[in-house]
Amino acid sequence: MRYQSTTGLAADQIQELVARIWQIIQCHENQAWPPTVGLYRAVVITLVYVRQNLNQAAVGDLFGVSQSTVSRIYRGILPLIGQALCLHIPNLKEAIRGRLVLVDGTDVPTGNRAGHEDNFSGKRRRAGLNIQVAADTEGGLLGISAPLPGSMHDRKAFAECDWEDLLAETSVIGAPAYPGTHTITPRKKPKGGELSAGDKVNNKFISSLRSAVERCIAHIKNWKMIATGYRGRLSELPNIIRIITSLEFYRLGW
Repeated sequence: MRYQSTTGLAADQIQELVARIWQIIQCHENQAWPPTVGLYRAVVITLVYVRQNLNQAAVGDLFGVSQSTVSRIYRGILPLIGQALCLHIPNLKEAIRGRLVLVDGTDVPTGNRAGHEDNFSGKRRRAGLNIQVAADTEGGLLGISAPLPGSMHDRKAFAECDWEDLLAETSVIGAPAYPGTHTITPRKKPKGGELSAGDKVNNKFISSLRSAVERCIAHIKNWKMIATGYRGRLSELPNIIRIITSLEFYRLGW
């Protein structure tokens, strides 16, 4: 199996992750996954499931186990991955130090859920959760915010997740969706008028810089569970986003 393309992690990173989980479970009385599956294989199954967002029956077919076994492995191993990698999520204030920061918002699609109509985004025309992403000018991930309802505009989400205050003294470039903030955004064309030649040059330069955060988001969305439609319990999604954040930072070598 080509581990890097199917799990998102290199073989040595998986081995290190398995070793950390092994240390954690030494103090556990009960095994968190079916005893018929070894720890290394259970971790790989969980990573493939999160990375590819296949249904559990398909993952079971790939590894020669049942759908119910995949479900038990996922529910037992994913929290252990979160524990093993929790220290890989850097403090945003430390991560941005000395950097020009790029911010943009994206959604984690969830499908329409009864009782969660506030997650529907008219802009994206689908239901989901709004997350804010911070990157450097090379496209390196610096931070992912806590998720907010998908109906929330990026401007409000930027304030609600406390990033507006946290980044107040930092040079930040944002999309046109952040009006009224201290972020540097492209100049909008005035009503009934045209942008000056200088504004057009500035907008082109800002857009060229902003492409880095869009690349960063694309790499995050390679964890298909938060890209192609989350099917699980909605109450568990914020914690899953946090664990995927830690996996992405771990993949990048933080």
